[in-house]
Amino acid sequence: MNRRSFLTATAASAIAPHPTAAAPHRIGMSDVARLQGKFAAVVAGDHQHGGMRGIETRALELATEAMDLQDRGSASQRVRSQLYAVAAAFTSSAMWAAIDGRRFDAAQRHHDRASRLAGMSGDQAIQFRIWSHAGTLYRHLGRPSDALAANEVARSLSLARRDPLFGSLGHARHAAIHGTTGDRSAVRRSLGHAQEALDRAESAVARPVWLEAFYGQSELDSLALAAHLALGEWGTAEAHAHRSLAALRTHMHRSRAITTARLARAQLGQGDLEPAVSTATGLPHAAVRHPRISGMLRAFGTHLREWAPHSPHTHAWTQYEREALA
Repeated sequence: MNRRSFLTATAASAIAPHPTAAAPHRIGMSDVARLQGKFAAVVAGDHQHGGMRGIETRALELATEAMDLQDRGSASQRVRSQLYAVAAAFTSSAMWAAIDGRRFDAAQRHHDRASRLAGMSGDQAIQFRIWSHAGTLYRHLGRPSDALAANEVARSLSLARRDPLFGSLGHARHAAIHGTTGDRSAVRRSLGHAQEALDRAESAVARPVWLEAFYGQSELDSLALAAHLALGEWGTAEAHAHRSLAALRTHMHRSRAITTARLARAQLGQGDLEPAVSTATGLPHAAVRHPRISGMLRAFGTHLREWAPHSPHTHAWTQYEREALA
């Protein structure tokens, strides 16, 4: 090509229209709503099965999906905040599954990530969930001071003062922690505040799906049951167990199994060996395989053998334990 031809071709190329670049994909509230629907399914799976690695893994995958959307297109600040919130929500569900499955190191890692995401979202509801879960994590780890401090982060949020249902849950979980320290007056005070706040909570107020799915009178009584068991107040614990079971929603299979295992412990504490063993052995086989519940049942067997090593009920339990918990 000679010089004149080259310059002519170059000039023509410069003024010729170029193909229009593809417009960036716009991320909107419909994308957030789609992820929130998946979060509702994760919450439902937790109440059905609880503690399963599959729930933990799925929740983490969905958290990654929510964060990947941040880089796939343009979005308003409101949408980006919502994406951080839903990613934090999924990660908090992974954290809860790990706590429930007794995978405490993993739970701590999920808490660290979830709290960072929640901080970027500005969503107090998910911040409450994450720090309230942290309180439960530390309670199970036998670290009551850390448990109280973590739960206090949740309780100090303005949301917990504005909405009595959040406030009630914060007080109820504080009571369960106080039970592990042997502080009877603090347990009673916290449970009184929890009940008073629950009675004031308006049912018509829209709240996050994770809270509406589980918290009410049954869960308050379940936490009261845990507190009184820790205090060795067996009769009071049994009364709360029956109240909790009577009010429990039908979809909450994991919660029913946990409360039933605690009821057996309360009955045993009162020396009612036959009802205690009957209650414990009446749990569905699928529930018995749950890591948290199997641990509770093994502890039940240990206490039973200490109290009545030669009882026929103890022999029957030991045989059941070999077959069901092996």
